[in-house]
Amino acid sequence: MRAKMLSSLRRIAAMNPFAADLILGVMVAGVSVLFGLLLSEDATAPGHAQRPWDAAGMGLTLVANLVLAWRRRAPLTVLAIACVTGIVFHLLGYDVRLNEAAQLLALYTVASRRLPAVSVPCALAVAAAWWHAAFLGPDDFAWPNVVQVSLFVAVVWLFGNRTWVLRERNKQLARLTEQLRRDQEDKARRAVTEERVRIARELHDVVAHHMSVIVIQAGLARYVFGSDPATARGALATIADTGSEVMAEMRRLLAVLRIDTDDTDDTDDGDGSYDPAPGLDRLHHLVERVRSAGVPVETSITGAVRPLPPGIDLCAYRILQECLTNVLKHAGPATAQVSLHYGADLELRVSDDGRAAPPDPQGDGHGLIGMRERVKLYKGTAKAGSQPSGGFEVVVTLPLTPPGEPNR
Repeated sequence: MRAKMLSSLRRIAAMNPFAADLILGVMVAGVSVLFGLLLSEDATAPGHAQRPWDAAGMGLTLVANLVLAWRRRAPLTVLAIACVTGIVFHLLGYDVRLNEAAQLLALYTVASRRLPAVSVPCALAVAAAWWHAAFLGPDDFAWPNVVQVSLFVAVVWLFGNRTWVLRERNKQLARLTEQLRRDQEDKARRAVTEERVRIARELHDVVAHHMSVIVIQAGLARYVFGSDPATARGALATIADTGSEVMAEMRRLLAVLRIDTDDTDDTDDGDGSYDPAPGLDRLHHLVERVRSAGVPVETSITGAVRPLPPGIDLCAYRILQECLTNVLKHAGPATAQVSLHYGADLELRVSDDGRAAPPDPQGDGHGLIGMRERVKLYKGTAKAGSQPSGGFEVVVTLPLTPPGEPNR
């Protein structure tokens, strides 16, 4: 029964704090009035009460306790009313054992919601009101009551101040959590932007290589146009094929560069050379480098192996490079398996039997972000995760132009 009542009070406090405080004030006022009626029979006892219980005493009791309904809205005002009403109640000669609990509740509210510089003087005011009541009681119990009252006030203030400290700490943690969330979002956006810019630079290398071929072939066709028509026609065919490929790469390049950033980088190596970007033809060298670093690598290539569009070739190579680098960094002692399947799509599968990479509390690492950006550029799919038997696996699928159909 008590548990249900407390649960109901908590729900009321969460939904309507004023209603909960009003109920608290009514309960404290009711108990005080009940004790006042019971103690009025002992009004002739020396030192406790010289004035019998009457309407004025009941009115002061109701004011001193019902004011707790506003303790959250105006804690300092409620504390002042409770203290002044209690002092007036005792000065008029009513029982000094009444109307003191409301002062402690009001003090707790002030200490839990105000700085110690404000709550400490309030605690001293409550202590003074209680000391006043102690000296109005029986002389034999005056000093013991002063000590007891001081302990009560100190304990209530300590509990309230502790609540204030926890509330301020929670506010600070909430601010730090929100700031950390914003920083993580900014960091992820920067990682995506940086990766897109890097991909764009690599695509620039591919485009520059194709344009170099076009310029050379065009010069050759012009030089032999009259003397060797067959060679000129071959050069023009090469120009047409290369131009078709470079237009596809240019479309992807423009899609990558369509990002929200004001940063520009006009740096150039200045050597004027445009070497082709790496592709799957260098897979053997990549695997040998990883093996020389201490990780055994097994390779498997199935399907009809054929030349790939330069952009997809570069994308596949970079993905394999990133996956094998992650095996070196995170898998520990392990064996890696690299599988390539040429079909309607190019499927890349890299797995290891080492320990799975620990989960990143901030989401995917920059490597996986870059990998997904590359794959998304070519309308492919990428899956990465731990294997049930241990280790980690990455599966990437890149759509290919069907054999014999020109790349556009």
